Amino acid sequence: MNALAYSGADRRRPTGGGAELRLLGIYLNDHLAGATAGTDRAARLARTARGSALGRAIEPVAAEIAEDRTALLDIMRDLGVPVRRYKVSAAWAAEKLGRLKPNGHLVRPSPLGTLLDLEALRLGIEGKTACWQTLGRLGAADERLDLARLAGLLERARRQQETIEEWRVRQAERALAATVG
Repeated sequence: MNALAYSGADRRRPTGGGAELRLLGIYLNDHLAGATAGTDRAARLARTARGSALGRAIEPVAAEIAEDRTALLDIMRDLGVPVRRYKVSAAWAAEKLGRLKPNGHLVRPSPLGTLLDLEALRLGIEGKTACWQTLGRLGAADERLDLARLAGLLERARRQQETIEEWRVRQAERALAATVG
């Protein structure tokens, strides 16, 4: 059964207390932190690959990832979940620090760096997919969550996964094929 296929007939606003909202806030802020890092990584990859076939494939995905982050912020607002700026800032800083990793090349970009960026994006999109699924399940009991919007976000995340995986496999072959065999 599709995780978002609910009738909505008996949807209502949850009556849970502050503990549930606190946990939901932690959960959504953790996803927002990941979305912040993912948005930056996707935008950087699209910039560095501009003009190539990879760039043409990644540019629309990077734009969608940025839109998905905005959608998450909208959902948090609708649910009354405050943004924890320290988590967003930490994710932003961690993404920047992650660029300093050695990649086998000192001056020019490494094909390994592109592969690792694609793998990081794949993992981030998988996490985002899980978040949309979780919110869809919660939306069955909470009218503040738009099930149709969540279904659209989920479908878009699945398309993003397919695109990123296709290019991840290509990049792995390009970067690593000569090392085996």
